[in-house]
Order: sequence, then structure tokens, then C-alpha cells
Amino acid sequence: MGDVVRQLLLPGGILFLPFVVGLMGSLTFGVVGSYVTVRRITYVAAAISHSVLAGVGFAVFARHHWGLEWLSPVLGAFLAAVVAALIIGQVTLEAEHLGDSVISAVMVIGMASGVLFLARTPGYYSPMSALFGDILLVSRRDLWVIGGINGATLLAGVLYYRKFLAVCFDEEYARLRGLPANLYFLSLLLLAAFTVVAMMQIVGIVMVIALLTLPAMTALLFARRLWHCMVASACLCAGCVTGGLVLSYCLDLPSGPVIVVLAGMVYLVAALASRLPLRRARNPGRIAAMPPADPPPQA
Repeated sequence: MGDVVRQLLLPGGILFLPFVVGLMGSLTFGVVGSYVTVRRITYVAAAISHSVLAGVGFAVFARHHWGLEWLSPVLGAFLAAVVAALIIGQVTLEAEHLGDSVISAVMVIGMASGVLFLARTPGYYSPMSALFGDILLVSRRDLWVIGGINGATLLAGVLYYRKFLAVCFDEEYARLRGLPANLYFLSLLLLAAFTVVAMMQIVGIVMVIALLTLPAMTALLFARRLWHCMVASACLCAGCVTGGLVLSYCLDLPSGPVIVVLAGMVYLVAALASRLPLRRARNPGRIAAMPPADPPPQA
């Protein structure tokens, strides 16, 4: 256990950089994940996360063949996520009936393009590392890039809290009050894109969407206000990242899948616990009346 603590908390440890990135990302996941969950655009965030592979593959290809050392996989993923979010958001707003088709097309074309770029750069970058995460790929340069992305995303999510809240819960009311709902919807997609990039190297492109939504879904089982959900979701995400890193190191398992499985187990336990009062209420011998239902999260 002492070795795990040293690897996790001391600079230079194999788990130190992923741990720092995980804690920074947990704050953003708590805020943006709550917005994504209550707005019910998880499928859009999933398409963005999968299309990120195109940016990763292009960055690796460009660095190897063209000598563009400044174009890191994280920066390539960031650019691809922004392009995917803008395409999906604009088409969804202008032609809603084409939304599902465009989301699917962006997702599969992005992944296919990324695989092709990586195939033309053999032995340079493993596709499995991008898809399922690799803690050894987190560098100090990535730490600064991810920190900047997290900081900007968290600041935007907090400063425009009430506006995003209005768009998430009642878009028509927001328009009647003069709020540019379309602009904030696109901004929300961009925040989701930034958040996906922030944690993709730890949990991977395929499973990052689980960490974006599972802690928020768990928090929504008990939270009465949206900001309560954000705080609880950030804490849950940080706990799952820390526990997943420790377990993966002790059991010699990939960190990304362990973190996601741990988050899924926490959600299942919380879902069962949230239904216990209801089951007791159905038993007339124990509780006479069913407790009132919890109201939806409020501002």
C-alpha cells in the first residue's frame, strides 16, 4: 500500500500525472456531465467522443511524416472535437430530422479516419491506447493543455449557470425571455467536446462518455438542485478515478476500464439504495404511507 501511495502522490510516480489530470477533469465532468445528462444529449457527446480519434490519428500522422512536433495527440483531439460538435450542433438546429443520421455519420467517419491515419504510421501509436486509455501517455505538456481546457470549461459552466439551466430544462421559455438558446446549445456541445478531450488519455475515447454521465446520473438520484448534482458528481468522479487508478495498479489491469466499471458499480448501488424507501412503502406492515416523490433539480 505504501508503494501505491508513493506512486499516486509523489511527483515522478507512475500514477501522479494521471491522478492530477483525473482530479482536474473531475471538476469539469461534474459540471458539464450534469448539463449533458439533464439536457439528454448523451448520444451527441458519445458521437463527439468517438470522432476524436480522427484528430488523434491526424496528429500522430503529421508529427511522424511532416515533423509537426507541436501538434500533440491532445491538440489534435481538441480540434476534432470542436469540429464534430459544431457540425452536429448546426445540423441539429437547422434540420432536426437529419440529426440522428448526421450524428451517426460524424461518429463512424471520425473513427474510420483515425484508424486510417494510425495505420499509415505503423509502430508509432497504438490504437488501443487511444480507444481505451493509457496512463503512460500522459505527459507534463499534456497536463498544461488539459489544465487549460478544464479551467476554461469549468469557468464557462459556472459563469453561465442560469442560462445553461434554462436551456437544459425549458428551451422554449428561454427563447421567450430573449435568451439565444441556439447559441447556448452549441456552447454546451463545445463544453462537452472539451470535457471529452480532458479525460480521454486516462479512460479512452470509447469509455470517456461513461465517466461523463455515470457520476451525474448517480448524483441525480439524490440531488434536489442542479448545483448539488454538480458538486456530488465531481466528488464521485474524483473518487472513481482515484479508486480506479489504485486498483489498476494493484491488480495490474488497464486503468480506463477499471475506472469505468467502478463508476458503473457505484451507480448500480446508488440506484438500488434510492429505491429502498419505495419498496418499504409498498409493505403496509412497515410504512403506512408512501413518501412524496422528490422534485426535479432546480436552480
